[in-house]
Amino acid sequence: MLQAVGLAAQWEAMLRELPAGWPEIGLRLRLTRLEDAASAAALLGSLSPGVAGGDLHLRATSEGDAGPGAIRRLLARLDENRIGGTLELVGAVAGGASAETVEEAPTTPLAAAWDELVAGLPEDWSDLLCLVQLRSSDELDPAALALAPVNPSRHGKTLGFRFRVARRFSYGAAPGMARRCLERLDEAGIPGRLRLLEVFSDTQPVLTQGPTFVVSDRAV
Repeated sequence: MLQAVGLAAQWEAMLRELPAGWPEIGLRLRLTRLEDAASAAALLGSLSPGVAGGDLHLRATSEGDAGPGAIRRLLARLDENRIGGTLELVGAVAGGASAETVEEAPTTPLAAAWDELVAGLPEDWSDLLCLVQLRSSDELDPAALALAPVNPSRHGKTLGFRFRVARRFSYGAAPGMARRCLERLDEAGIPGRLRLLEVFSDTQPVLTQGPTFVVSDRAV
């Protein structure tokens, strides 16, 4: 999409291209100016955006507090504050039978995808929420076994598993363990796509297990 188009208008155009019955999608907002990242994250605060450099990672749902109308209003606030960028669809799961298939065959090994993801994170990152999207529902059980050390979870009709990673402390798998589990999927011949859903930087838990990620109105 053209950056000259406002973010709310980009969202409207994206909505027209989504399949009927979509329950949840991932969005990446590539900001025109890196220095706008903090302001954009604050304006989008109710969506708990993840920030990686000049990119903001969001989740949108077909209804609720992260529904189309809420997304439109929040992006319009960015437009009003002259914060520009490009809105991209980074992951989608359609409703019905099509939820059982990843749209395009993954080509990058998951361990390599992890290395690329980590390389693009801010230097002070502390906590991640990731998603491994699978190719087929037949691979759910063996994938769950391979990912067991990272405590994977599946939500709704999403064909894949979410997992948390903690860099130093708090709740989540260690980065090395996360990479090893993804490598196990590669070794088992289970292809998939690795998505970064949320990222927090420099968290300092006090008498807690760590930060809370909110996805589709649910704490994870």
